[in-house]
Amino acid sequence: MPRRRTYTAAEAARALGISLDTLRRWDRAGRIRTQRDAANRRLVPATEIARLKGGAGEQMSARNHFRGVVREVRVEGLLAQVELDVTEPSRVVAIITRDAAEELGLRPGKSAAAVVKATSVMIET
Repeated sequence: MPRRRTYTAAEAARALGISLDTLRRWDRAGRIRTQRDAANRRLVPATEIARLKGGAGEQMSARNHFRGVVREVRVEGLLAQVELDVTEPSRVVAIITRDAAEELGLRPGKSAAAVVKATSVMIET
């Protein structure tokens, strides 16, 4: 059976773990690429879902796991501050080492996840 190439907006939102309203906002803001069908409904390519999910196949044991898109990376000396837009209405900001930010290839628009455990926030892609 061939793999689907596009998904409805509702199916894509479910796959990404976000609300349909969030998907619509991301579309209007240019954070997610969509197509339109003959009835002008949003269709999301499977490749776009895969891009935004990133390495979601690997799961950590931490309870609080937030998928999102990198909004900004500020590097100063040995540290990097990473701002991550997560499913509405939250945003997570983490301070990580510069080396970690570079190793993860963090940049605005890249899919990433915040893992919150105790008082620490870790970033993964």
